[in-house]
Amino acid sequence: MNRTVLQIPISTAVRKKAELEAHSQGFSSLQEIIRMFLSKLAAKKIEVAFQEPVQLSAKAARRYDKMTEEIESGKVKLHEAKDVDDLMRQLNS
Repeated sequence: MNRTVLQIPISTAVRKKAELEAHSQGFSSLQEIIRMFLSKLAAKKIEVAFQEPVQLSAKAARRYDKMTEEIESGKVKLHEAKDVDDLMRQLNS
């Protein structure tokens, strides 16, 4: 099998964080996860999409913070369903 070495300049901090994450996900090394990713990419088994994170407006952030506070304080009662039938009974009542 022909092999080549891929050199990618990255900061030491990024490499260390990536290595820790690779190990936490069960990979033996950062190289292993990169080889797996590139193999799947080359075989068209995965697609890569870069998506900007959603940034809430200040008004929406305040609204969701208020909702969270009301739920955590018990001011708003949440309903729990045991199964799908229970959920449907609650929705239809």
